Amino acid sequence: MEQYEPERLSAAQIAAMRRSLTSGRGALTRRSLLRASGMGALAIGGLGTLSACGIPPAQREGDAAAASDDHSAEEKQVNFSNWTEYMDIGEDKKSRPTLEAFTKRTGISVKYTEDINDNVEFFGKIKPQMAAGQDTGRDLIIVTDWLAARIIRLGWAQRLDASNLPHAFANLSAQFRTPDWDPGRAYSYPWTGIPTVIAYNSRATGGRKVDSVTQLLDDPALKGRVSFLSEMRDTIGMTLLDLGKDPASFTDADYDAAINRLQKGVDKKQIRRFTGNDYTADLDKGDIAACVAWAGDIIQLQAGNPDIKYAIPAAGYITSSDNMLVPAKARHKTNAEKLMDYYYEPPVAARLAAFINFVCPVDGVREELARIDEKMAANTLILPDREMASRSHSFRSLSTKEETAYEEKFAKLIGA
Repeated sequence: MEQYEPERLSAAQIAAMRRSLTSGRGALTRRSLLRASGMGALAIGGLGTLSACGIPPAQREGDAAAASDDHSAEEKQVNFSNWTEYMDIGEDKKSRPTLEAFTKRTGISVKYTEDINDNVEFFGKIKPQMAAGQDTGRDLIIVTDWLAARIIRLGWAQRLDASNLPHAFANLSAQFRTPDWDPGRAYSYPWTGIPTVIAYNSRATGGRKVDSVTQLLDDPALKGRVSFLSEMRDTIGMTLLDLGKDPASFTDADYDAAINRLQKGVDKKQIRRFTGNDYTADLDKGDIAACVAWAGDIIQLQAGNPDIKYAIPAAGYITSSDNMLVPAKARHKTNAEKLMDYYYEPPVAARLAAFINFVCPVDGVREELARIDEKMAANTLILPDREMASRSHSFRSLSTKEETAYEEKFAKLIGA
């Protein structure tokens, strides 16, 4: 079980977190990819490490909770914490159709709370109780992959009972089955996937397609009109792929090669700037001709501007995920597992995907989604086809030492 590191955050790590919360994923609304980026040990500590506060990790594994801790049978309820605008709503703007249908079918009431605004802030709410081995008052939470990994390593998530998750086990898309932080999904199941792609304004490029990091960095016609993201994992991950390296198993030397490749783009002024979500306005206007972008933003931009296009590089693209976990000491584990499994039934998953417009991690939903919206069912940013899914890659988990070193190098690159 992981122990908290005694060292404080480096200046580069603090700067990275602030970038995420002020202009990166953590600054956006949920429908526009509201997520605190992967800060690893950085984000867990906030601006001061837990060790500085004297809070130890949990003294027992989350999956060691006794069966008597689960009160699902006598208490037909589940407490569910989620991000804002991350659940379908009815035409009356108040009802939650899929949640209400779950309650009607099972008799399990759902207390649904939109109390997650970013990963860092949310972890700050629950960490004292989790560290003390106490119930957080939540049976099901949704957090981004890097935070899910940390919670699992600390022993603060309960091992899932596969017998309660038949649909999830059968229908989970292959690209999400084996993250390095939870192989085989023993503790988590994804709520959504979030791809990082290449986007371009076809009017600004003169109708030319832009479909690789090499083109972004070397095409003279794009000079000064290219942007990359200020989130390290997205920008470095895409560059590693372009260099023929695997983001799931790269070395320090590989990371340095990616930094150097990008530095050349900075030095020759090919790269205009590194951005958070604010690239969208420039891309929409054509001031940025092409960029590394978050897919959710592109879906929204395309709704109002037919010139906005996207491409999946032949080298592949980065995908991260938001994930369902049952916290240690949750009172209603079985009920939470039943709710998790419910969202892996294709008709339910389709309804959710139609509302939130993120990558659906559930196989077999295309026909169901087509009944709701045929155009949406054909959008590979929501339902990746087999070829697109095969090009998806995840950025590997980082140690605290790596996190510090990598963020310092990245901060120097982007001038943060």
